[in-house]
Amino acid sequence: MKKLLILRRCEPIVRFSCCSVRYGECRRNHAASTGGYAIDGCREFIAEGEEGTGGALKCASCGCHRSFHRRIQVYEVSWDYASDTSSTE
Repeated sequence: MKKLLILRRCEPIVRFSCCSVRYGECRRNHAASTGGYAIDGCREFIAEGEEGTGGALKCASCGCHRSFHRRIQVYEVSWDYASDTSSTE
């Protein structure tokens, strides 16, 4: 009788969880009303006030709303290896 050997590989289980959100460069087109394209070069959103106030949504560098800045989600990655290798005969 033939023997059957079954092996399971230890594949990593990858879990992503969203840790925080930050806002990058400003993408507001200041020359849209004239039909052109011009951005101000603001590299990162810096809140004008504390969280929960109206100033938290306004950029201290360029003065525009937070929604004009590129949203960047920072993820935490965790790897979990299952050490469950079994064989049957």
